[in-house]
Amino acid sequence: MTEVLTRRLKRWQSAQELERKAGQKIDESFALLPDLIIMDGGKGQLSRAVSVLKEFDLFGRVAVVGLAKRVEEVFLPEKSDSILLPRHSEGLYLIQRIRDEAHRFAITAHRARRSREGMASQLEKIPGIGAVKRKALLKHFGNIEAIAKAEKAELLLVDGINESLADTIRDYFG
Repeated sequence: MTEVLTRRLKRWQSAQELERKAGQKIDESFALLPDLIIMDGGKGQLSRAVSVLKEFDLFGRVAVVGLAKRVEEVFLPEKSDSILLPRHSEGLYLIQRIRDEAHRFAITAHRARRSREGMASQLEKIPGIGAVKRKALLKHFGNIEAIAKAEKAELLLVDGINESLADTIRDYFG
């Protein structure tokens, strides 16, 4: 979590520096600070987030809380006791939904990355195909299934694919 928050705040910091320079294009998704950071975890995760915010001199500017899943305790910085929201309160429900959506988003992104990496490794098993040709093939065809079904003439349209390599690709996918 420390890495993710640090990376996010570095991007914000970079956007701020670029904004100060006239005519520089900035990444709008990192131009604004969040109003609230909800850490998935208890005191430990919260203290790490507070450390990162202090490192960027943002502690006090950005609110941060920790949410421990076991009994849905809410932790606040510099408070030793947790807050237990009423079990059926709208506030607790909102925090749980935000956490669950963050989990769903992270899991979906992880699965997509794993799938892309799986495609990459399968293509790179073909002799003569490295990262550059793999990217060119995926850019041209969109996915591994389309590459597997491609005719030799279609494969030859991709930069870097010669007749011998097109034959090798066709043989690999049989």
